[in-house]
Amino acid sequence: MAISIPRSAPGPSTGLGVVAPPSAHVPTRRSPGPWSRARRRLARNRIALSGAGVLVLVALVAALVPLVVTIDPYQQNLMDSLLPPGSPDHPLGTDHLGRDVLLRLIDGARVTLSVGVIAVVISAGFGGLIGLLAGFRGGRLDALLMRLMDVQLAFPGILAALVIVTVLGSGLDKAMLAVGLGGIPRYARIVRGSVLALRHELFVDAARSLGASDRRIMFAHVAPHALGPVITLATLGLATAMLATASLSFLGLGAQPPTAEWGLMLADGRKYLRVAWWLCVFPGTAVLLTVLAINLFGDGVRDALDPHLATDGD
Repeated sequence: MAISIPRSAPGPSTGLGVVAPPSAHVPTRRSPGPWSRARRRLARNRIALSGAGVLVLVALVAALVPLVVTIDPYQQNLMDSLLPPGSPDHPLGTDHLGRDVLLRLIDGARVTLSVGVIAVVISAGFGGLIGLLAGFRGGRLDALLMRLMDVQLAFPGILAALVIVTVLGSGLDKAMLAVGLGGIPRYARIVRGSVLALRHELFVDAARSLGASDRRIMFAHVAPHALGPVITLATLGLATAMLATASLSFLGLGAQPPTAEWGLMLADGRKYLRVAWWLCVFPGTAVLLTVLAINLFGDGVRDALDPHLATDGD
């Protein structure tokens, strides 16, 4: 009795008399993740990239110029007092003590940017932790923490910073801490809302069923998914922190002389506004351009991280 061995069906013909192997696998293109799509949307936003370019340029000048050229923004020369812009060796003029305005602007960029970044880190760090705990734990802890945030939100940000500086004393470090503490409620509210929407997702239930602790679920699974709104708020909050710090310095509660800080330079220059306009115009322009660049970049980051603005090209 003959036994017939079944053969596999021939593959599809290619039209040239060649039969393609039946096991040929056509690779599929992997869909990009949300961060990749956000990066593509941000790369197409020329206005946001222009703001980022200005911000990077200011940061590079503040960081690299002191390493390449020996500058002393505190060197005084009363013989060169109030020289106008375009003077020899002083492209942007000098102040009432003969100090070079350009060198003080460069050093002030380092001070102002670093203070703004540290203030945002304080706000995002403490506010994000409070929002994460309140949203994930819920119950009485959530109610207690949010009522504390509501009390702080009842005060305007600059007023809360003034109160903190009045209690702690004047100084750049005190102003930085005051601005950072004043921004905590905004981050706490944003993170809490994101966590409330995430804590009942399937990946949280899956992690809990595998024996993951609440701490691991919070920091390893929930927190990364809540980073989008935090990054957006932090980018826009950097401009707010810089303005608040400059305002406190302008009022005499932040940086103290002879620190080269843009807000303090504005406060010193207003006394000589009629005879030396450049003492206010150049620091004010530096604050304006830097804050505008941060806001433009922050708007681009917000649009890039918004899934409702996705297009077919993403």
